[in-house]
Amino acid sequence: MNPSKESSTPLQDWTEEKTPMGHPAPPPYQDAPYPEMPLPGPGYPPQQGFPPQYGGPAYGHQPYPMAQQYPAQPDTVTVQPMVFVSAGPLANPVNDYLCYSIFTLLCCFWPLGVAALVYSISTRTANQAGDQVMAERNSRTARTLNHVAVGLGIAFLILTVRYIHVLL
Repeated sequence: MNPSKESSTPLQDWTEEKTPMGHPAPPPYQDAPYPEMPLPGPGYPPQQGFPPQYGGPAYGHQPYPMAQQYPAQPDTVTVQPMVFVSAGPLANPVNDYLCYSIFTLLCCFWPLGVAALVYSISTRTANQAGDQVMAERNSRTARTLNHVAVGLGIAFLILTVRYIHVLL
């Protein structure tokens, strides 16, 4: 900022020529774009009709008496132990059909057996976490997948026996 220059006039080398993008170049920086406005200082000047800033007698603040001692501080600090609340295992756990899932995985239709095994393990995890709703949902899905896998396994066994019987 140079106070000797007139701030409202543009610089000597500025022209209204357009840039290659087709837009006129922005005007150069001016020290004070609005000469009627005062330049910013270290703070706002006090306003009429408003109390002074940051305390003072208008707000009723009183200085702390230096001769008076601070209140006594305790010698020891008592800290309460932290308490972690977590849900425990369910009192009546939901059936997870884990053995049924392993049977269908090995003996019936293995793709559905794998899915049923995943849901059985999820049921067991939800039982241990205390999540009744999720345990019931996973248990129902595991049971349904196991029933379908056993049905497909029996149907495949019947079709295989029938096909071998026709060939011989």
